[in-house]
Parts: sequence; C-alpha cells; structure tokens
Amino acid sequence: MMTKVGYLPDETSSFVGRRAELARLGTALTTRRMTTLIGPGGVGKTRLALRAARAAADRYPDGAWWADLSPLYDDGLLLPTVSDAVGLADHTLRMPVEALCEWLGDKRLLLVLDSAEHLRAACSHLLAEILTTSSGLTVLVTSRQPLGTRGEYVVEVPPLPVDGAPDALQLFADRLRAADPRAGLDAPGDEAAAAEICRRLEGIPLAIELAAAGIGRHSVAQLATRIGSRFDARSTGLALAPGFGAPGFGAPGHGAPGAIGPDGADESPDTARLDLLADATVWPRRHRTLRTAIGWSHELCTPLERLLWARLTPLRTDFDEAVAREVCAGGPLTPDEVDRALQGLVAQSVVQRDGDRYRMLDTLREYGRMWLTELGEARDAADRHARSFLGLARRAHDGWTGPDQVSWYHKVSDTHLDLCAALEHLLVHDVGGAQEMAGRVGFFWACCGHLSEARSYAQRALDAGPVDGPHRTRLQWVLGVAALLQGDFATAEKYGALCTAIALYDRDDEGMLGAAYLSGLTQLMTGEPEAALEAAGRVLRMTEGVPVDSAHRLRCHLITVFALTALGRLTESEAAATTLRRACERGGEYWTRSYADYQLALIALFQDRPAASAAHARSMLAGKHRLGDSFGIALGLDILAAAIAAQGAGAQAARVYGTGHAYWRMVGHPQRGTPELGPVRERCELQARAAVGDEAYQRAFERGQSDNAEVGLAAALRTELQL
Repeated sequence: MMTKVGYLPDETSSFVGRRAELARLGTALTTRRMTTLIGPGGVGKTRLALRAARAAADRYPDGAWWADLSPLYDDGLLLPTVSDAVGLADHTLRMPVEALCEWLGDKRLLLVLDSAEHLRAACSHLLAEILTTSSGLTVLVTSRQPLGTRGEYVVEVPPLPVDGAPDALQLFADRLRAADPRAGLDAPGDEAAAAEICRRLEGIPLAIELAAAGIGRHSVAQLATRIGSRFDARSTGLALAPGFGAPGFGAPGHGAPGAIGPDGADESPDTARLDLLADATVWPRRHRTLRTAIGWSHELCTPLERLLWARLTPLRTDFDEAVAREVCAGGPLTPDEVDRALQGLVAQSVVQRDGDRYRMLDTLREYGRMWLTELGEARDAADRHARSFLGLARRAHDGWTGPDQVSWYHKVSDTHLDLCAALEHLLVHDVGGAQEMAGRVGFFWACCGHLSEARSYAQRALDAGPVDGPHRTRLQWVLGVAALLQGDFATAEKYGALCTAIALYDRDDEGMLGAAYLSGLTQLMTGEPEAALEAAGRVLRMTEGVPVDSAHRLRCHLITVFALTALGRLTESEAAATTLRRACERGGEYWTRSYADYQLALIALFQDRPAASAAHARSMLAGKHRLGDSFGIALGLDILAAAIAAQGAGAQAARVYGTGHAYWRMVGHPQRGTPELGPVRERCELQARAAVGDEAYQRAFERGQSDNAEVGLAAALRTELQL
C-alpha cells in the first residue's frame, strides 16, 4: 500500500546537469507562489520540473502532486484532471471549481501542471482562482509561453551548454549506454564527433536523445557527418525539415504527396512545406533546430514505422501493444507489422517503454499528428480510436462481474481521457455508438468519482438523437446513479421510475434489475426501507432467468440486505448478506462484496459483537481500497471507528474517525450513509470520548484528519488495538 504523500512520476532515465537551474528553481519555490518554466518543446522543461519538485516535496506537508496536461484536447477536461491530480473525487452538485478551491483551501502542497501551453487561458483563470483561495498552495507550471497569471514568476529553460561544459555530451553518452550497455565513446574520434553532434543540435536534450538512438544504424562519426550535412543544407533553406513531403509508405491510397525510392530516400519532397519551415519568422531558431532533428529521426524510420508514428497520435494516455494494434492496424500495417514497427520506434526513442506500457512525448506526437493530416488519415484514425475504446467499454461492462473486475475498473480509470476523446468523436460521427458507450462506461465513472462527466455524457448522449431499448435504459440509469451519489435524491427518484417503466415495456431484465437497485437505494436513503424491500423482491422474482452472478442481480440482492438491516430484521439480513458475499467471492466480484461486508459489520455492531464488526469493516476497506472507491472507504472508516470505539479503544477510534473525515472531505460530503448509521456513529463517538477524555480524543481525531489519506487508511487496517 502506498504511504507517501503526493504523486510525482518516476524518473525512468538519468538526469544530467542543470545545477544552476535547479538552484534557481529551489529559491523560486521557496519565495514565489507560482513559477512557470518556459522554453521550446524538447528543451527539458518536464524533466527539470520533476527533479525540482522531488527536491522540494518534503517541504509540503500535503504533498507534491503532478498533473500532465499534454493529453487534454480542450478546456473542459482541465478541472477534472487537476482535481484527480490532487486526490479530489467530488460527489456534490457544486461547481467543480468551487469544490477544488474548498479542497485546497487549508492545504500546503505543491501542484505541478506540465505542458500547459495549449490551455493557457483556461490554466491562467483556474490558477488565479485557486491561488487566491488557497494560501498554502505553490504552483509550478511548464509551458512554451508564460500563462500571464498575476504574480507569475517566469524562468526560461535554456538548452544544455555545448561549449565549456560536459552536460550535453554526458546526456548523449548516457542515452547511448541506456540503449546498449556495451556502447560508449571509446573509439578514436568518437568523443569529438559526439561533441560536434551536440553542438549541431544546439544542446536541445530531445534532439540529442533522438540522435543517440540513431547510433544503432550508424557509427558516431557517420552520424556526425550525416547530421552535419543535413544541418548545413538546412542553413541554405534546402532541407530544413527532412521527413516532410513523402511519408514513404510505397503504396497507393494513403494520401502520400510523394514516394520513397528503393534506398529509402525521399524522391519528391514537398518543397513548399520545407520553405515554410525555413522561415525564421514562422519558427524561432530553436524550434527549427528541433524540427530538423525530429525530421531527421523520422527519415531514419522505416516506412511502416513512420506510418505507425502518425497513427499512434490520437492516443491520449499510455497504451499497450494490444491497443496499438487496435488503433493503428490497417492497410500495409498488419497487426504483426504494428508490433515490429512499435519496437522500432522504441529503438529510435520516438516511443518510450515502461514495462508493457508505451507513451509518446507530446513534441513527437505533434510531429506525427502533422503527418497524419498530411496523409489525409486524420478522420480514419479518429474512427479507429473511437471503435477501439467503444470495444473497451463493452468488454469492461461484460467483465464487471468476474475475476477481472478490479483490473477493468482501473483500466477504465487509467484510460479516462481516451474514453472522453472517443465519446466526443462518436457524439459527432456515430450517435448510436456514443449512446452505447456512455451507458456502458457510466457506472465505472460514477464509482471512480467522475460523477460530473458520467452525468454530462449520459445527458448529451440522450439529447443527441433517438435511442431505444437497453441503451436508453442504461443512460437513464447512469443519470440516476450519478444524481444519487451527488445527493440529488429527487432526480434519482425520477430516473428510477423512468427506468422501471421503460425496462418493463422493453421486457429488459437487466434494465428492471438496475432500476430496482436505483429506486431501492433512493428509498433507503430517504427512509423508506419497506418500499425498497418489496420492490427489490418483486423484481428478483420477475427476473429469475437472469444468472445469479450478474452484476445487476447482485446489486438488487444488496438492496434486500440493506432494507432488512434498516427494518431491524438482523438475523434475516445477516443470512442474506453472507449468501450474497459468498456469491460475490465465487465470481471474484469486489464492489458488491464490499458493501455486503459493510452490512455484516453494521449488523455485528447492532448485535454487540464489535470485534466481528471491525473484522468485516476491514474486509470492506481492503476491497474498496483495491477499487480506489473513496466514497466506499469513507463509509467503511466510519463503521470501523464505531466498532473500535465499542471495544474501548477511544484514541484509536478517534484517529480512524479523523481519517474518515478526511475521506468525506475528499468526496465533498459531510458524513453520509443510510439513516440507521447516524445514531450508531453518535453513540460510538460518545463512547470513544468517554474512554480517553475530550482532549485526548480531539488530539487523535486531528491526527487522523491531518494524516495523508493513504497513511491513515494503512493505520486503520492494522488489527492491533491500543487500549
């Protein structure tokens, strides 16, 4: 279990030089509230920001947190991305910026926004809001241009020095050895040739890394000669950006403006585009140097590697080989060729590999995106991307109940930006696909804390055109569940009734079970357990043909358990919860099982069995932690604290209550739950206070509240009591 405070990405390669810049940044982060690192793409802003954030992280009690903005394609995802980055999963109806300001209001943390240049206005507006309301907040931004926010302190990031300092040469050597541990600059003339390469590339780190990746196909001396001739030609305006013009796929029908000769050289470059790139009024010098270096790297790629480079660009998040095949295969790029070309791009440092995951730097993605447009393939690529993630939504929906539930849950969470991009495309080009996708992925998003997105996309999909059958029921069900989790019981009741009527009309068993869950939970939250029990029992009898382990059937049984507990029929409720938990355990289902554990904990507490209650509560918390369900964790901590208090461990109970309060803040709610939980909380809190006294109770509570949430949860899951 992670116990560190905050989140910063891992550094996957060596860090070279930048002593002066790090010293200046260290001072800036101590004395300024907002610092922006500016410089052209590839100059090393991200690596410098990450190293500076790591060095400063211990000064921030509430952690250092990282938000990568490069995958965002519009302003609408900025707030959810920043909220995710700082651990906020708001479950309320407030404006998202209001929730974020409140969440950050009393925190002392460092927030890093990486690659903000394409969202400058939106970032500036957001930072003005949160810096005004959050006095303990420090912000570090990377951008190609200043944001223009009031109080912004701008630090320009220069290339690595190439004369009189070893940094650029050290970077070249490090990347050479990373690709091949036996490689080095040991042959006569190698070091001088490498120094010439770094000089020609003007010390731009990304350009140097791409050049080092070319050593597998050339010696250092040969590479220096090729780069030298290329850059000399560039200075005359003849070959400023090699790789533009013909993509070299050697096959008709791909929109290529030229063709590749038998030796792999471009035969008919697009000179108009090269002339444009040669114009210093269009591209500042360092931008042109990097473009030339990327173009040279592109020229070294095989035709199919170039095509894959272009087709990977619609992907917003890290991906694996299976996703690359789904999104990129077609024409000359067969699935097997995708695998081979992907490894070629890794060898060329165009794509970075981390285990079985891959990602492309934003600067290289931009270049590939221009190629995609040049090929006339942008629409086809977006269609393939959308189809791929619609398929993922279908598989995730089918796999919700089963041994892969946890992995599907995290896969949907991890690919959130790609799913949003696919939905945006489908809403314009395939409304039926958008309606299916929003319905299938909505419950995952609701569980992951993306309530606003779940509700917004479901509503937009409904409004986009006629929809009938299960897709309509799912969309309305998603709207109702999201409203319920936000505490909007009137809307949840409305959609529960609509789902019930439509599912009955369509003879849709899944829809009827889902509607019974939504309506039943709404009735439980509003103090009508008898109605919830009757409706759930009726629908379960009507749908006996649905497999016992289906997701909606399990959730409907959960309503029965909740209702029996609320009605005081504890023996029946315990038996039903135990049966339900076993069914979930057999199938590897965690979400419903965790709530069965919650009910067993509550029942044991009502029956004066606090040790058994604590065991069930910890089982619930372990399940909810695996899913990353902050709302469920908050509920579980409350019942665990009550069980600990009932055993006389007042200080430990107070600390767990404090951690629970931190989680309730994380989801934006005061303590919630079904009505019968409230009196239990109050009684057990009084017990805890009586056991240790008000002063000791308050100290322990504040400790739990101020702990990092993961640290507090880890402490709560320990079983020993401190009496």
